[in-house]
Amino acid sequence: MADICVPEYCSVGNGLDPDINAWFGPEATVSPLHQDPKANLLCQVVGRKYVKLCAASMTECLYPNDGMLSNTSQLDPENVDYSRYPGARDAIFTHGILGPGEVLFLPVKHWHYVRSLDVSFSVSFWWQ
Repeated sequence: MADICVPEYCSVGNGLDPDINAWFGPEATVSPLHQDPKANLLCQVVGRKYVKLCAASMTECLYPNDGMLSNTSQLDPENVDYSRYPGARDAIFTHGILGPGEVLFLPVKHWHYVRSLDVSFSVSFWWQ
């Protein structure tokens, strides 16, 4: 923790300290298409990650699960089964690669899918 500095941007909001999450994993680690309850700065430290994004306004097209996993989509955004999820054709995605030293801002409830392209380490800062 002594090596992690909280970005000043995280002080925008209610003034509380952000939640800090560290993510370490091998190549091909996947975080399924989901949304977070707080604003998120995803900071890539080591390795690269492929990220696919979709706005919160597209939720209806993304087939969220019911119950406790309602923040996670049933879709595999890299291989969508349109016969099973026809409404997904209307979803508008943006994608790119997040590399070492780069930061991605994810607004509250913005849908995101992440797949590591290398052994990677990143840190997320969540705040309200």
